[in-house]
Amino acid sequence: MFYHIKELQYRAKPSCPDPAYAKKLQEVLGGQYGEISVMMQYLFQGFNCRADEKYRDLLHDVGTEEIGHVEMLATMISRLLDDAPADVQENAYKSDPAVAAVMGGMNPQHAIVAGLGAMAADAEGYPWNAKYIISSGNLLADFRANLNAESQGRLQVTRLYAMTDDPGVRDMLSFLIARDTYHQNMWYAAIKELEERERDIVVPATFPRELEKQEVSYDLFNFSRGDESSQGRWARGEAFDGRGEFRYISVPVAFASAPHLKPAPMWLHNTLLPMSKC
Repeated sequence: MFYHIKELQYRAKPSCPDPAYAKKLQEVLGGQYGEISVMMQYLFQGFNCRADEKYRDLLHDVGTEEIGHVEMLATMISRLLDDAPADVQENAYKSDPAVAAVMGGMNPQHAIVAGLGAMAADAEGYPWNAKYIISSGNLLADFRANLNAESQGRLQVTRLYAMTDDPGVRDMLSFLIARDTYHQNMWYAAIKELEERERDIVVPATFPRELEKQEVSYDLFNFSRGDESSQGRWARGEAFDGRGEFRYISVPVAFASAPHLKPAPMWLHNTLLPMSKC
């Protein structure tokens, strides 16, 4: 059961309207790495979690917090669209509202579709979709995806911070950036705990290693011109799962001969397929 209270987790009030910036802010609301994505990702991972109760509770804690972040961003976008400059309003009444909105840098869908409100879409108006989220049932794989989502999300919010000088907008973004700082640390801590518990860093840990082609399990193949990649930690020394040694293969070899396919059947060469009789 979810329970909504009217207070926001943090302030979401701009100093002045800015329809063009409202369009930019849509990216961290409804984009691939926006707040709707992490909200749905964490909640579905929590709903589906069959592991220790502490992991399920953590996912619910953070997923529910993200619902609040969605509301904060939606509120900020709505307020940025309020009381648009007089010239934008005047043009909207004198001509086509969509044309006026575009000329003012505003997303026309904010006026046409959402009635000066936020949308579940990115900065280009592309609708949010569930393919953005990951909920595999494997906690280590999911938590790594969560760390990536928080990393990309914080990156985008910091870029948006630099695109405005509105004190009110920056104040809210600074709060979201701080929460993303914690969430990155939190998922990293959870990942480390799972790696120590599983005594393996490779997902899934349950697949028998003897069933994989172990001869190539720790090789870096030099498949691009140059050998600079050989200088990395990933090319030498003990692998981080403790089960092998990294190797740099400067001249990779083919493990199979060139494929030869059977000739296509004759009917594929016909320009017209036979029509069925009825």
